[in-house]
Amino acid sequence: MAYTFYSSEVIEIIDVTPAVKRFFFRIPEMDSFYFVPGQFIQLDLPIESKIKTRSYSIASAPEGTNVIELVISLNAEGLGTPYLFNEIKVGSKLPLSQPAGKFMKPPVLTDDDICLVCTGTGIAPFRSFLKDLVHKNTPHKNIDLIFGTRYEKDVLYMEEMEALTQTMPGFSFTTVLSREPNPAIGKKGYVHQVYQELYSDKRPANFYLCGWKVMIKEAIQNLQDMGYDKKAIKFELYD
Repeated sequence: MAYTFYSSEVIEIIDVTPAVKRFFFRIPEMDSFYFVPGQFIQLDLPIESKIKTRSYSIASAPEGTNVIELVISLNAEGLGTPYLFNEIKVGSKLPLSQPAGKFMKPPVLTDDDICLVCTGTGIAPFRSFLKDLVHKNTPHKNIDLIFGTRYEKDVLYMEEMEALTQTMPGFSFTTVLSREPNPAIGKKGYVHQVYQELYSDKRPANFYLCGWKVMIKEAIQNLQDMGYDKKAIKFELYD
């Protein structure tokens, strides 16, 4: 696919952890940057690589503005994220592509429950989806968001997700920490134990997986072993 690129300007950067930043990009030539939850964009980076573009899921909801948010984790062994973390400042300009991807399409709002399973910055498309539901006041069935990471300090958008559990009907948020010795929040372990327990009744559900390859591969196998059809399982890999 040949992507159309636009000029974008970084208008805000929030340091979440030493290895995670939230970047806010404005596309000045548009009044509104149209996308649907679950889509990604590409950034064209001036790095010494055969492939200079890097893909990132949009973490914000489509609310009719020309600003989008990306939440990005540092891969110190790569080329793209070290450039973003070390060189990009507020006011920096980068070519940013049109949105693409069909991860959460066709519409997921059916009569079945929805289970969103993610690790790390894989929460980005799910945050976009949830914020869009709230913004449009869209009716929906039960939605379980299971977020896996290593330590409590690495949990992204925790206050925001916890607030949603109080205001969004049918929504639950579970954090799973694999290396936290004595978690003060959520559960100790891995995401697999949570969805296996929640959906042990085998009720109709659609599953969306986003994050680390190892997690996704194991989750797909587990869900099929539980009796879920592969058509009910959609995924997006993060390197």
